[in-house]
Amino acid sequence: MKTSQFFLHTFRESPADAQIISHQLMIRSGMIYPTYSGIYSWMPLGLRVFSKIEAIIAAEQDKIGCNRILMPTIQPASLWIESGRYDCYGKEMLRFKDRHERDMLYGPTHEEVITDIARYFIKSYKQLPVIFYQISSKFRDEIRPRFGVMRGREFCMKDGYSFDIDQEGAQNSYKKIFFSYLRTFKTMGLTVIPVRANTGAIGGNLSHEFHVVAQTGESEIFYDAAYDSVDPAALTFEELEQIYTAADERHDPATCGVPAERIVKSMGIEVGHIFYFGTKYSKSMNFSVIGKDGAPFPPEMGSYGIGVSRLVAAIIEANNDKDGIIWPDAVAPFKIAIITTNQQDTRGAALAESLYSKLLAANVDVLLDDRNERAGVKFSDIDLIGIPYQIIIGTKAVEYGQFELKIRRTNIRQDLSFDEVLNKFSAGG
Repeated sequence: MKTSQFFLHTFRESPADAQIISHQLMIRSGMIYPTYSGIYSWMPLGLRVFSKIEAIIAAEQDKIGCNRILMPTIQPASLWIESGRYDCYGKEMLRFKDRHERDMLYGPTHEEVITDIARYFIKSYKQLPVIFYQISSKFRDEIRPRFGVMRGREFCMKDGYSFDIDQEGAQNSYKKIFFSYLRTFKTMGLTVIPVRANTGAIGGNLSHEFHVVAQTGESEIFYDAAYDSVDPAALTFEELEQIYTAADERHDPATCGVPAERIVKSMGIEVGHIFYFGTKYSKSMNFSVIGKDGAPFPPEMGSYGIGVSRLVAAIIEANNDKDGIIWPDAVAPFKIAIITTNQQDTRGAALAESLYSKLLAANVDVLLDDRNERAGVKFSDIDLIGIPYQIIIGTKAVEYGQFELKIRRTNIRQDLSFDEVLNKFSAGG
């Protein structure tokens, strides 16, 4: 993509209501537009990051055999009345009537809808286990939306739902999702800590939250310092459970069993939450399947969420400096930016066009900054929006064939020839 074609608008100043760095940088870089309080439009730059995060999540879910579906955002109140949650969910649920005076709601989550779907299609134990997931918009009418997309009213979430024959099978599904989440966040360049948590309005008796450690986090988390020296993906679920971690509401210093000097207290940004709640919904919604013995039984269920839009902000909170965002490669809107220091120099512009065309042909995600702007403006904008690698085409490139490579995260610079640039990035470097 060329900046002459790409809708890129940056701002020098942050809006007055942007209290945290991710909100400030998302507005300044033109990633989002505040349509209404707590409701945002995703602009081209932001949507590119959002889509890459979505693709990483979907790829990992597909890899472990989950089935992607798409459920409606608008739900009939009758399903929630059936489950018993309609009257107790709270004012966060947006309720309204349709033209026929039927009670409806904008779904904050989809346990009722997926249970209704499952009971229609699944009749026998032979059809279990199965895990469904979707990536879709939700709405929770926060009393005080703040921090940009970190706590908005409308947001995008990946929500998954498992159905199993028995408790053992359900816990196996839970563990499978647990480790898939660790891999998902690692692919995005994030280090997360899974902590034991309460289940809240979802219900259930087994729950973990996944937190990115950040000073701007809204939640306190507590964990054994031993966690910092392990690779969670290399351990079993049972081994990980032996290392103490807890969300604030689950932490009790008197019973945690870890010496106080080993407990790390930190602020965390919740980016994922998983629940096992047994037959809470299958029983309340009269969903049974025929077992091996011919008798009906309610399937065991679990629910698994990732905050997709919230992840964009969380990644920024963990990856920024005084100049702007520093995207991990896997989620960057573009991997490389080609910057001409003087677009009026036809030789430099021609070199930029040639390199751009060859990188595109090699399926490299590249942005060519071909604006007739001062070099300082270009450098500032590209740093702000956080593209991991910058190829600078100036006098050295024109006169000596030396292209300057700048690595955004480290600010390390080196000179490369045209072919060296092409070989480095065409080979996935």
